[in-house]
Amino acid sequence: MKTFDKVSHSAHEAFDKMADSTSHAAEAIGEKGVQLKNAEQQMVNNCRNYIREYPIISVVIASAGGFLLSRLLTKKSR
Repeated sequence: MKTFDKVSHSAHEAFDKMADSTSHAAEAIGEKGVQLKNAEQQMVNNCRNYIREYPIISVVIASAGGFLLSRLLTKKSR
């Protein structure tokens, strides 16, 4: 019985360590997710401000990007 208790105790310790590590990883991922969301919001705000300040240049950039994207997609489908 003593051997069984030792094995059981070791298994519980290993499980507790694994659960603790998983918890820390989940917290880190959650924090990174929040940071990414904030970075996304900042980029969206920067783009909106740029478009407000330079509407003509923004239309030219969007048109050129659309043209290039359509050319790339048309060549790949042939």
